Amino acid sequence: MTDKKNELNLETAEMKKDLAESRRLAKLAYDALDDKMGMEIKVLDIHQISILADYFLIAHGNNPNQVQALIDSVEEKLSQEGYEPNHVEGYREGSWVLIDFGRIIVHVFSKDARIFYDLERIWSDGKEIDPATLSE
Repeated sequence: MTDKKNELNLETAEMKKDLAESRRLAKLAYDALDDKMGMEIKVLDIHQISILADYFLIAHGNNPNQVQALIDSVEEKLSQEGYEPNHVEGYREGSWVLIDFGRIIVHVFSKDARIFYDLERIWSDGKEIDPATLSE
């Protein structure tokens, strides 16, 4: 019985460590989006409802150049910390760009695409996080 309890405690500690790392990544990405004046930046905690990632960050830019600049900023900031994206989609078009870092996925839209796809509604079971709490 003690071995199982120790094993569960170890798993719980590991999960907390992983989630703390995800929060750190989300904070870095949020700051990168904020630095380039991303619009209506939202952080959704989806770790309890999805295996895709722990957090989604959703923002939009005012034009394709700003959308690309937002993605470039996120990629550069996380790269400086040793994190490289697993996948980037939609960069050339600049309407909806997804950058996947495994633990976090950043979605940057044009304003019209954001309204059309409405990820906040689709992922409404996720919990919106106050970005200020990411560094706690």
